[in-house]
Amino acid sequence: MVLYLNCYPYFISKIKMISIKKITAAEALPIRHQILRKGERIEKCMYPGDDFESTFHFGLFEEEVLSGIISVFETKNNIFTDEKQFQIRGMAVLENNRKKGFGAALVRHVETYLKKENQCTIWFNARIVAIGFYEKLGYVKIGEPFEIDTIGIHYIMYKKQ
Repeated sequence: MVLYLNCYPYFISKIKMISIKKITAAEALPIRHQILRKGERIEKCMYPGDDFESTFHFGLFEEEVLSGIISVFETKNNIFTDEKQFQIRGMAVLENNRKKGFGAALVRHVETYLKKENQCTIWFNARIVAIGFYEKLGYVKIGEPFEIDTIGIHYIMYKKQ
């Protein structure tokens, strides 16, 4: 998938070629570590199920440089009743590439990819600072806030496909 994004806060800059493609869990680790688990051991960036056949990872490349990542796991949460459920984990965009639409592009790519799964729920644990971002994409909070050690307060958010 190739996207062309105008990246402008106050002016229109050069249009850059953006592509999203499948990557491996190992390719996602450096950005997971830098953005999501800064200062911790890199082993904390490896998730159970990272290498399962049912798990997939996507990278967003700007001019062939990996700038954002997202991983999707086929994981059930008892809060939801749909037979097919997919959990987003490890969604991150490099700090110098934020506010360019890269995060939204990654989430929308996953949604499009999962359209083949009829009646599925996409869910994830969202950090407090990301709630507004996900709400703009149509995701809804459910339940009470909870804390994940060393990371902070989260809410479960979801969207039915």
